[in-house]
Amino acid sequence: MAMREHEADTNRWPEERPERGITLEDGAAEAQRLVAALQAQGLVARLLGGLAVRLRCPSARQQALRRSYADLDFVSPRKQARLLRAALEANGYSADRRFNALHGERRLLFYDEKRQRQVDIFLGVFEMCHKLVLEPRLHLHPLTLSPADLLLTKLQIVELNAKDIQDLLALLLDFPPQTAALAPGEQLDMPRVIEVCAHDWGWYTTVSDNLQRLLTEAGQRLAPAEATLVKERVTLMGHLLAEAPKSSAWKLRALVGRRLQWYELPEEVRR
Repeated sequence: MAMREHEADTNRWPEERPERGITLEDGAAEAQRLVAALQAQGLVARLLGGLAVRLRCPSARQQALRRSYADLDFVSPRKQARLLRAALEANGYSADRRFNALHGERRLLFYDEKRQRQVDIFLGVFEMCHKLVLEPRLHLHPLTLSPADLLLTKLQIVELNAKDIQDLLALLLDFPPQTAALAPGEQLDMPRVIEVCAHDWGWYTTVSDNLQRLLTEAGQRLAPAEATLVKERVTLMGHLLAEAPKSSAWKLRALVGRRLQWYELPEEVRR
């Protein structure tokens, strides 16, 4: 049932077709419009963040997990940065020229002045508390990231806020962990999560800490049956991560442990 709803949502393009350069009020519709407009120019953009979770997860619409979505976040191939700048401006967005001049190798920032909406475009890599390389995986879904990658963008956050927790719970309700995903763009592919965490002790530690927190948050935010389901899935994920073989670099970093900070705390970039 969840998969049918998901397919219907992400394959439905906005009915309102604005003139070139005019944005849409609804964030989800605007995200889909923008991805389609860029695709028509041969450019790739995949939505991430809360709106991506909203489009992939029917559970994000239930009262306990419903939230507001202010901005749009995308990831695109790094080599398309120059073309993306022109395409975003043609689609109604103003560039933050100073930010883009300083950080344009890895991230671009634009604004929809009329809607007071910020658009972040990460180039190849999504980086907050840890680095997540996404460029080789952008083909897995035509609109957003894979469920595993969406989950990792949230699980890497050391200081989870309420909206991050709601997004994580929605993902875990709608996507059961798969030890061998046949369709990684549509399933929570645990080999992807293991690959990231088994090679980097810092990643593993942050993800493990957040999984433990979700065990508590599920009981506080969800109905009993849903909380039980999420706890089962979180427990399975924790077990798979703990049992997976670790790299030599992982083992060396583990010797230092928490005595040395293993994450970054990024500053929020806002106008």
